[in-house]
Amino acid sequence: MKTAIVIGGGIIGLSSAYYLSRAGWQVTVIDKGNRRNNCSTGNAGYICPSHFVPLATPGIVSQGLKWMLNSRSPFYVQPRLSWPLIQWGIQFMRSATAQHVQASARPLRDIALFSMACYEDLKKEPGFDFFYAHDGMLEAVQTAENVHHAKETAAIARDLGLDAEWLDKDGVKAIEPDVEMNILGATWFRCDAHCNPEQLVQNLEEYLLKNGAELQADSEVTGFTKQNGVITQVQTDKGTHNADLVVLATGSWSREMAAKLDLSLPLVAGRGYSFLANASDFPLRRPVILTEGRVAVSPFEEQIRFGGTMEITAINTPPRYKRVEGIVQSAREFFPQLKLEQPKAEDIWYGYRPCSADGLPYIGRLQKTPNVIVATGHSMLGLSLGAGTGKLVAELAEEEKVSVDLGMFSPERFG
Repeated sequence: MKTAIVIGGGIIGLSSAYYLSRAGWQVTVIDKGNRRNNCSTGNAGYICPSHFVPLATPGIVSQGLKWMLNSRSPFYVQPRLSWPLIQWGIQFMRSATAQHVQASARPLRDIALFSMACYEDLKKEPGFDFFYAHDGMLEAVQTAENVHHAKETAAIARDLGLDAEWLDKDGVKAIEPDVEMNILGATWFRCDAHCNPEQLVQNLEEYLLKNGAELQADSEVTGFTKQNGVITQVQTDKGTHNADLVVLATGSWSREMAAKLDLSLPLVAGRGYSFLANASDFPLRRPVILTEGRVAVSPFEEQIRFGGTMEITAINTPPRYKRVEGIVQSAREFFPQLKLEQPKAEDIWYGYRPCSADGLPYIGRLQKTPNVIVATGHSMLGLSLGAGTGKLVAELAEEEKVSVDLGMFSPERFG
């Protein structure tokens, strides 16, 4: 039996392991930490073809500079002397063009729709009972400037074949009658869905264990043995694993891991924060993005998650809970009749999103080390693109025709 070592136990790694296992590979997943405490379990659970605009956009650089001095701002880059950060920043600014946004739209749409189809198939499989709802998502706005932008985005979405509609405040009230919102309107992306990410991760782990995969937590990969241009062994602090295939799905730690394979992978960690509240206090029927505050609100069955911020910082930097004050303040401004208190520090989750230098994921087989497949750099779309990325990894491993064109996602595109 062919042996696959998947490095990384988040949604990308677990999805890759799932589809590889189904294809007949003997799979070992190696994660440097506790798999439950990663960016895959604390996110909003969005499965969102609507997110066809990459992180690298023309306005994000100037806006980021304006937000630098605001401890509660939704986007923040921690100034520090770091050559990898400087390299990433230069490449990010070069990528933040209108041409890049336009070129990225169809590839991001295609992989998101493919991933959604994978989730809907997954939901039908025995043993997969995670919460999943295809009720769409609202992007709510408060300012006239953002109304104009939202209407433009809805039109572009329709041009891409996505089901999207601008709703005025009364239109929003008609589909969300139980919550009063302080908004001018919202774009309703009927094309979107959401799920409970923690339940999904648990279902994937249970399937893998039941079907003979090994899940090794708290184990760090220290190096690789390479012969005749391919990786033959993966070395960890707990032992050595033979490998016919290596999948690099290490999220925000991918740049350092890629360097062990002589691969330059421009990537930084973007920290986000979230917390849960009682769903009965916020009776929303579908997810809502609070545009001005860049806050994601996601209702599950009995709880509702508030999440946000993009804090480009070193992974060992202590959490800045002032960021969560910004999330709470935005929620209060959008839902003035509902009470939301600042959560206690112990109730706040935070995790690191792997942000590539152009806002697109890195997915593909390495040319110079052909038995290595890279699947990382998904930024805020890790859950959304997780199942689809996992299936693409298996297609690459089986040398099948891939279901999505991966040209723009090449892990070697920066040289």
